[in-house]
Amino acid sequence: MSFCSDVFRANFSSAVGANGPAATDLLCTELQSLADGVDTGFLLFSAYLVFSMQIGFAMLCAGFVRAKNALNILLTNVLDAAAGAVSYYLFGFAFAYGTGKNANGFIGVSNFAMHEFTDYRTWIFQWSFAIACAGITSGSIAERTKFQAYLIYSSFLTGFVYPVVSHWVWSADGWACAYKADGNYLFDVGVIDLAGSGVVHMVGGLAGFWAATIEGPRLGRFDKGGKSLEIRGHSGTLVVLGTFLLWFGWYGFNPGSQLSIIGANSVVVGRIAVCTTLSGAASAVTTLFARRYTDGHWTVQDSCNGLLAGFAAITAGAHVLEPWAAVLCGFCTAWVFLGLCKLMPRFRYDDPLEAFQLHGGCGAFGLLFVGLLAKKEFILEAYSGKDDSTPTPYGLFYGGGGKLFAAQIIDILVIAGWVSATMGPLFFLLHKAGWLRVSPDVEIAGMDVSKHGGSAYHDHEREAGVRLYAPAEFRNRQNAQEEVDGKKGTGGSIQATLQGNEQV
Repeated sequence: MSFCSDVFRANFSSAVGANGPAATDLLCTELQSLADGVDTGFLLFSAYLVFSMQIGFAMLCAGFVRAKNALNILLTNVLDAAAGAVSYYLFGFAFAYGTGKNANGFIGVSNFAMHEFTDYRTWIFQWSFAIACAGITSGSIAERTKFQAYLIYSSFLTGFVYPVVSHWVWSADGWACAYKADGNYLFDVGVIDLAGSGVVHMVGGLAGFWAATIEGPRLGRFDKGGKSLEIRGHSGTLVVLGTFLLWFGWYGFNPGSQLSIIGANSVVVGRIAVCTTLSGAASAVTTLFARRYTDGHWTVQDSCNGLLAGFAAITAGAHVLEPWAAVLCGFCTAWVFLGLCKLMPRFRYDDPLEAFQLHGGCGAFGLLFVGLLAKKEFILEAYSGKDDSTPTPYGLFYGGGGKLFAAQIIDILVIAGWVSATMGPLFFLLHKAGWLRVSPDVEIAGMDVSKHGGSAYHDHEREAGVRLYAPAEFRNRQNAQEEVDGKKGTGGSIQATLQGNEQV
C-alpha cells in the first residue's frame, strides 16, 4: 500500500515550505520502505510457521502408524520437504506464478529455476504450502508403499499438479482468481479460497484417495467378509504433539495468506486468526462428544483429527466470515468428517490418517461454506481491488445471490477432475510397474527393519527382533499375497498374525 496520497503530499509540502516537495518525497520513500520491511517480516515469519507444520505432520503420522513403520513415515516427511524444494524451485513456482507476455489463465510460463525472479520472500512462503500439500498425501498410503513411489509422486505433485491449481486461484492471471489483474472475475467475484481448502487440502486429499484406492488396504485391515478391523497406531502421545504443532503452524498458514499486515490488513489478519481458532475448536468438541455417544469412549485421536478437519474447512474463508459463522463451520465440518469416516470403509478404503476424509472432504465443504456465509463488507475489506462501484457477489444466506456459491462449486469440480486426471494415472502406472506397494513379507515384518536398517525404538527392536522373523509370522504368505491382489483370502488369520505383533 502507499502511505502518500496526493492530499498528504500537498498538505505536507505546503507546511514544510520551500523544501516541501523534496522532503515529502524522502518521507514517503522511508515510510514505504518501513511498510515493506514490516510486511516482509510478517510473510517470512508466516512461512516459518507453515514450514514448522512439517514437524507436526511428521509427529502425527508417526503416532497413527504402528511402531514397526515409524522410521519409514518420518523419512517420507523429510522427503516431501527436500524433494519438494527441488521440484518447486525448478518447475513448480514457475507453473504457479510465472508471468510474462505469454501469461494465461491455466498455467504459469516463466521464472523457471527462479530465472529473473528476486522476490525471495514470496518463493519461500509458497514453497511451504506446496510441501504441506504433499505431506497430506503421504498419510493416506502409509505402512505399505515403496520409497521410490514417494519420491516420484512427491516431486510430481509439488512440481506440477499443485502449482497448476494454485495458479488458477492465487495468481493474478488465473482464471478463478478473486483478484485478477484484468478484473474479469469468474461470476463477477472469482473463487474465494484464502489459504487453500481447495488448493492445498483438496489436492493433497484427493491425491491420497487415488493412491490408497489403487494400492489397496493394508493387510489385515478387513476380514474375509469385508468387515473393517481396527489397526491401532502406536502412540497417542505423538498424535497429540503433532496436532498442537499443526495448530501452532496454522497461525502462519491462514493469517499469513493475507500477505500483508499493514493498515486495514491488520484487522483482517486478526479476524482470520480468531475464525481459525473457533472453527477448529468447535469441530474438535463436536467430534469428541459424537464419538463418545457412538463408541462410548473419549477418543484422543478422533478429537485431534476433528480439530484438524475444522482448520481445513475454515482455511478457505477465515477472512470473510463472522466469528459465529466460524463456530458453525466447525460444528458442521465435524459431521462431514464423521460421516465420511463411517462411509469410506464400506468400500474397503484404507487411509491410516483419514487424510482424504479430513482434507479432501472437509476442504471441499469449506469452499461451499464460503459461498453460503461470506459477508460482503469483509470481501471488500479483504480484496482491495473490489469496491461498491461494481457488483460483488457474496454469501447466499446473506442475500448475495448464487454467483459466489456457483464459483465455489466449479472450483471443487475442476480441482477434482484435474487431480483425478493427473495423479490417478500416475499411481496406476506405478502400480502396474510394481513400484507402488511393498511385498507382503516386508509389510508384515515392518518397513523399518526391512528397508531402513532398524527400528525407531532400539529397545523395542531388541525385544521384538525374534518375533519379527518368527516362522509363524509368514505362515500365511500366500494368503497375504491374495489379499494384496484383491482376492478375499482367509483374512482372519492375517489379522490374528498382525494383532499378535500389533505394536511391532
